[in-house]
Amino acid sequence: MAPAVRAEAGSLTARGERTRSRLLAAGEEVFGQRGYHEASIADITQGAGVAQGTFYLYFDSKRDLMRAVVDERGHQLRATLAHATAAVVGRIGKEQAGFAAYFAWTARHRDLCRIVRQSEYVDADLYRDWYRQLADAYAAALRTAIDGGEIAEVDDVETLAYALMGIGDFVGMRWLIFDDRRTVPPRAVSTINKLVDRALSAESLPVRRGR
Repeated sequence: MAPAVRAEAGSLTARGERTRSRLLAAGEEVFGQRGYHEASIADITQGAGVAQGTFYLYFDSKRDLMRAVVDERGHQLRATLAHATAAVVGRIGKEQAGFAAYFAWTARHRDLCRIVRQSEYVDADLYRDWYRQLADAYAAALRTAIDGGEIAEVDDVETLAYALMGIGDFVGMRWLIFDDRRTVPPRAVSTINKLVDRALSAESLPVRRGR
């Protein structure tokens, strides 16, 4: 079932957008708390406060909703990181501001982090796309900083992007998911900042010329 209101999200009325947003939020919570396979559409519509039939005006299936949750929250995360770093001068400063923004966002979206991990076994393309979209933008920003002499040259900038993403992903998981804390401890943030400063400093590795 794919009515016109589903086909073009931008054409929804304000009321329709609010309903869709409630379904996304409910899906994020239910998938995150109960797991994809245990979650039901009835659970989601109850959480959203809408009739069960209303679900199909916006989404074709439970998997369709899961994809929408991950896609849209991913867009929001990337926008949040871009905004948090836009006015910061210097790539190392941007890295530090980016980690802080990522941890703050993750603390508000613990369920989404659980969903991303589940998606590896539900929709492998969705799982890979979550990280690829983050890495593509990240690698482009790192390449600009390398070309500008702000940080050290590396053999493969994509690998650098994934390595830095891995730090944020696993440190955030350690404190915000495993321990269910509201924030990452200052000592952990300080350790990351020092690591990033030492690893990326333009003086830390010889810069190759004439590429």
